[in-house]
Formats: sequence, C-alpha cells, structure tokens
Amino acid sequence: MRVVLIIAALLLVLLSAAALLPAAEPIRQYLSPATLALSVLVLLGSFAQPQKMPPPTQAAEPARPVPAPQQAINADAEIVHFLAMLQEKGRLVDFLMDDINAYGDAQVGAAARVVHAGCKAVLQESFMINPVRPEPEGSTVQVPVGYSADEYRLVGKIAGTAPFSGVLVHRGWKTGMVKLPQLLRSAGDALPAIAPAEVEVQ
Repeated sequence: MRVVLIIAALLLVLLSAAALLPAAEPIRQYLSPATLALSVLVLLGSFAQPQKMPPPTQAAEPARPVPAPQQAINADAEIVHFLAMLQEKGRLVDFLMDDINAYGDAQVGAAARVVHAGCKAVLQESFMINPVRPEPEGSTVQVPVGYSADEYRLVGKIAGTAPFSGVLVHRGWKTGMVKLPQLLRSAGDALPAIAPAEVEVQ
C-alpha cells in the first residue's frame, strides 16, 4: 500500500507540473479528472491502517510418550521384594495360591501356623505395628474430637458431632516406621521374581 501511495503522489506532482507547460493546452481538459482521482487515492491511502502480517505459526511438535516416573518403577520392585520376603519366611504365596480344598482341616491348620509365624516375623522386621486403640475389643471407648478419618471407621447410628461413644469392635492397626530395602530398577527391566523355581539337578 505504501508503494502505491508513493507512485500516486509522484504522478500527481508530474500532472500538476505538466499543466503549467504552454504546450500542454490540448491535454489540460483531461488533467483535472486525473488529478482529482489521484488526490482522492492519496487521501484514502493516508487514512488507511497498515495491515499487520500475522505472526509465523510454529509447527506443532509430535506428541511424545511420557516416561514412567523412576520412583513409581522402584516402588513396584520394592513391593514385589516385600512379597518375596513373606514367601521366603512364611510361604505366604504358596499357601494362598494352593488349592486348600484338597486338604483336611488339620493339614490346613498346621500349614497356617507356619505361615502365621513366618509372616509375623517379616512384619515385625519391616514395620513398627501397634493397635490404634489399646483397649480390649468389646470395651466402651470415646472417639475424640478431631479424630483422624483413616484411624477410625464409625458404624451404627451416627448423629451429631464428635466426641462419640461406642463399643470397640476392632482395635485397628497403625505403623510408625517402614523399613524396606531400597531397590533401583530401570524402566526396561522386568520385575524381580517373587520366588525362584527350584530345580534338583540329577
């Protein structure tokens, strides 16, 4: 648009100069309309707003897969390792994955004692487990104001606000310490085995 205005202004100057020449008498009758048209063009162009070029658009980058956080990958390995500890000390996975319907109650009871003793030892090594309420089950207890929602589950007829009075059905359990081995595993590694397959070579 600026180039057009410059050219129109130059033509306007040339036409005005040509009109002053004595030899230009035959064409003076055409100069007035041409001069008027060029003047209008210059005026319109001076009021016109320059058009801004739109900013160049950047090409959208292709979506890339988000890698799994390393912390979550390590946590999976630690969970499997803890399950391996329960299997090693208490044969928990063997007991749960076996079909106990094929055994009598005495056999299941004997196996349960082994599982109980081994798994309890693992829990005591890895956690500091204490009851939420020290009172024996069946006692009447008070649930205090501002109680923690993850430490109490209220059942029965609940009305109003704490404190609540009721019968202790289950003491609950909580831990103040977690002592699990810290394992590092890259994203491409498979989870560790819970228990290796034992093969007696002959």
